[in-house]
Amino acid sequence: MSQPSGRPTGLTSAQAEDRRRQGLGNDVKLSTSRSYKNIFLTNIFNPVNIVLYVIGFGMAAVGDLRSAFATVMLVVFNAVVGIIQEVRAKRQLDAIALLARAKINVLRDGDETAVDPGELVQGDVLVVRAGDQLPVDGTLVGDGKLEMDESALTGESDLVPKSAGDTVMSGSFCVTGATLVEATGVGESSFANELTKNAREFKLEQTPLQRDVNRLLRILLLIIAFYSLLSVLSFFLNDLPVTVWLQVMAVVTGSVSAGLLTLITLNYSWGSVTISREGALVQQINAVESLSNVSVLCTDKTGTLTANKIRYHDVYPVGMDADALKQVLGEFAVSASTGNKTSEALAEGLAATPRTPVDEVPFSSARKWSALAFDDAQGRGVYVLGALEMLQAHFDIDRDAVTQLKTWSDAGLRVLVFAGNPDVATLHDGAGEPVLPPLTLLGIVAFSDELRPHLQETLSAFTDNGVQLKVISGDNPQTVAALAKQAGLPGDLRAVSGPELAQMSPGEFRQTAKDATVFGRITPQQKEALVDALRSEGEYVAMMGDGVNDVLSLKKANLGIAMESGSSATRSVAAIVLLNDSFEAMPKALTEGQRTVNSIQKILMLFMVTVFALLLLIVATSALDVGFPFTTLQSTLLSFFARGAPPLILAVTALAVRRQISLMDNIMHFTMPAAISVFLFGLVVYLSIFYIAQSHFVAMDVTPEKMSTLQGYTGGMVSQMTPEVFRLTGTQLAAQTALTTFFVFAGIALSHMLFAEPPIHWFEGGVSYRAYRPPTAAAIVLLIAYLSCWRFPSRGPSSSCCRCRLVSTRLAGVTVVWMFVQRGLARPLV
Repeated sequence: MSQPSGRPTGLTSAQAEDRRRQGLGNDVKLSTSRSYKNIFLTNIFNPVNIVLYVIGFGMAAVGDLRSAFATVMLVVFNAVVGIIQEVRAKRQLDAIALLARAKINVLRDGDETAVDPGELVQGDVLVVRAGDQLPVDGTLVGDGKLEMDESALTGESDLVPKSAGDTVMSGSFCVTGATLVEATGVGESSFANELTKNAREFKLEQTPLQRDVNRLLRILLLIIAFYSLLSVLSFFLNDLPVTVWLQVMAVVTGSVSAGLLTLITLNYSWGSVTISREGALVQQINAVESLSNVSVLCTDKTGTLTANKIRYHDVYPVGMDADALKQVLGEFAVSASTGNKTSEALAEGLAATPRTPVDEVPFSSARKWSALAFDDAQGRGVYVLGALEMLQAHFDIDRDAVTQLKTWSDAGLRVLVFAGNPDVATLHDGAGEPVLPPLTLLGIVAFSDELRPHLQETLSAFTDNGVQLKVISGDNPQTVAALAKQAGLPGDLRAVSGPELAQMSPGEFRQTAKDATVFGRITPQQKEALVDALRSEGEYVAMMGDGVNDVLSLKKANLGIAMESGSSATRSVAAIVLLNDSFEAMPKALTEGQRTVNSIQKILMLFMVTVFALLLLIVATSALDVGFPFTTLQSTLLSFFARGAPPLILAVTALAVRRQISLMDNIMHFTMPAAISVFLFGLVVYLSIFYIAQSHFVAMDVTPEKMSTLQGYTGGMVSQMTPEVFRLTGTQLAAQTALTTFFVFAGIALSHMLFAEPPIHWFEGGVSYRAYRPPTAAAIVLLIAYLSCWRFPSRGPSSSCCRCRLVSTRLAGVTVVWMFVQRGLARPLV
């Protein structure tokens, strides 16, 4: 539209293009999420994967190409799963950001046109109307007035009036009014971008469980390096045969299985998929687990606890019938020429037919009231709706009305008064200034902030799991405290204001951050400082937010949770984005986090039992000079039946349990005693079978047929063996086979009776009894699968010459005895 003479006409297209070439454009590209390069590098070359690459290389160097290939492929699989998960999240985020990018009206060549915000330049004249979000900083240059919602920037939900010469900030919304705004701050120099510039670098917060896993892997790597050094020294000093040396190195290096990380990655992925089905986008694969560690949840009020919308609650009539009061209020709301959230709530709650006012004073934050005058067939008079403190000089109010007003206010409701005068129909004096006549109080109107759907259930789910809730807002602390009670926060909520925090010493600040529940009139910097103070007190902090003012605190928190409708900067730094702004996913996410942690802890602890027991057996058999405890083939079988399949079953069948102590503490409680008991029983089994088999082989005639049979089990060349070497090899194979079988029996019993969900009360030494049957059923299937190997002598771990079928039945009895011993040693897991 063309503008009248004397009014700003904006830039010409040529001027806009020239300023863009000078770097004065608004086309700055801010990343909404991680780059593809960052995603690939983080998942492929993280420290744990590099360690496993080295182990794979070591396996290849000692000739175990099969294990080397399997290790590297599992690492690649881990990386691919992580990449797919994060790329999917990135694409969804980018799509959300693209859809949220609305065009803005601007004056170009004297006409109004809609352009993409990236096409704006410094000096452009924007046409701003109700509902527009400003993409740049600017100054009002038109005659009109605006009321701006700056809650996304400051956290304060009160509307801010703006008139000619006032500045407006990028990221704020125009709620009422219309005028022209000249762009003064664009691109990197705009307020919103300045506020978020420190948050643009991606930061991956490692969870406690991830730190424990990395610590365990480093310990195992050191142990393997030690054993590898001893093996190299034995090779040169003791003239160790190459085949034996390769076998030792393959078993030792294979004790750190990349399958462990695969199971952990799959657990995270399963949790992420489950959460996404409920309406939450998991951007960082470890965010599901992070939820189970949260001890403090900090949340904003506007846009987070509330939907940034108010609802009509009730009326308290004074001197008139309630139905008549509701009718007049409804007509008042639908007849106003400019609406706001209050009039929208009244119009929605009180249906009415609009009337044509003869005079009007629109609502403004400075006046805190609005008024209409009518003079038609339905009646004559002035009606005013506003805050009591701004109108009480114009009417009298009785004690009952004051009591009702206080009751509603204490309940967290917004309260306005409605007054009128039937004798006048004008609201302005001779100079055109708004003026109110004497009024009569007609009633009190209450409004409630519309809480997010399923908010109370979500907050209850957190409090039931021992999570403290803290509300941090830019609004008045008493108002926020009342709303927090309305949302369901229990107890006597202590409220503190930002100015009070500013006067505190660092020690007082940290103590207040820990003790108080509600924080009002808080700046973005104070919000970040509160999160930092809580973390310094040892809390694991999650932060929910939607506005630009929340970016710094989301980035500082252990876990950031953003709304889909929030700013792109907020979504980009959050680990979880709530699609459709729904809190309904949060209880499910909390449960999934607990299930994930429970599952991974069980996987790690079971894995470490067999690893520690194996390493102890290597030391013991070497010291006693009775051979090496496992062959490469047996190590592979052991990896599947004792370290592979049982943890996988645990991962699938794990229940949600909140762990109160760390993985390392639980390892000391359960893993080490179990590893020692498995080691001791395993050593007895190995030595017993070794000496029994030795006497058997001494009396055996060595024939070519028996050598050929032995070769089928060892996989090595035995045709050149002397009878003495043949007998020693057979003796060791019998002992190794018995030990492998015991390890498998113990691993299955350990994971599914003494460690997972026990089938009967007596086995509840590790966990609380729940009569949970799936792990036991899976254990039976796994045991049958292992025993079925006896039907294939050429493939299985037994040897007919060693009579291992008979030995296996006796090993079952040994395992039962071990179970009783382990049951006595087991300490409850927390």
